Amino acid sequence: MSDITLTASMRSNLLSLKNTTELMSTTQNRLSTGLKVNSAIDNPSSYYTAQSLNNRANDLSALMDSMTQGIQTVKAANEGIEAITSLVEQAKSIANSARDTTTVEERAKYEARFNEIRSQIDELAGDAGYKGVNLIDGDDTLKVRFNEYMGAEGTSIEIQGVNLTCGEDLAIGEADGWDNADISQGNTAIDTALEGIEAAISTLREVASDFGSSYSIIETRQEFTENLINVLTEGADDLTLADMNEESANMLALQTRQQLAINALSLSSQASQSVLSLF
Repeated sequence: MSDITLTASMRSNLLSLKNTTELMSTTQNRLSTGLKVNSAIDNPSSYYTAQSLNNRANDLSALMDSMTQGIQTVKAANEGIEAITSLVEQAKSIANSARDTTTVEERAKYEARFNEIRSQIDELAGDAGYKGVNLIDGDDTLKVRFNEYMGAEGTSIEIQGVNLTCGEDLAIGEADGWDNADISQGNTAIDTALEGIEAAISTLREVASDFGSSYSIIETRQEFTENLINVLTEGADDLTLADMNEESANMLALQTRQQLAINALSLSSQASQSVLSLF
């Protein structure tokens, strides 16, 4: 049996209808997914570039959590410093009150309160940790990474913790008037204690300033990273997202073209059938 022969007009209209149907399928897929590049087949360069941008954005997003937790750790330490400062100021008030009295009994009461303050400072420093990191009660170090690279290309900040207990970095140990400084023994001992308190306040302010600087750095990098993630995501979207208005207009035009192609094919068929009227 010989092959069926179509007229040139019918073949042309069939080919046009086929191409229009394929374009409609592509446009429909873009409308349903919102993407003009769904796979490497659609556009290898755009697909892999967008994938790379999205991967970096995802890596930075993971680091955003670390930055947030780093900020909270510094906040916890700062809250501890503020509370310790308040206790030290209370100790200063107690020492000054002891200086204003002359009886041993009264000064002994003030000394008991004074020592209780010292104990509370140490306990408070121990409670100022966050998720296992305490920046004011030991030698803990907080490291916050700012980019996705390791080694020499990696950027980060390290915050070295201090020990703000009464005998350590708070500088209110034995030589600074907190221990052997028995404020019940007279004004000389009280003056020695007050000197230690002033040194402690100075240390607290210095540490608070250092932590405040580190806090600002982390916060700035966090904001920068968030903006960079948006830039990367927008770049990837520009390469892959479809213009929904354009694709909707394309679909309408293709539907019109399809209808015209069907009508043209029908007319071509009618022209072939008209030959039969000759027989």
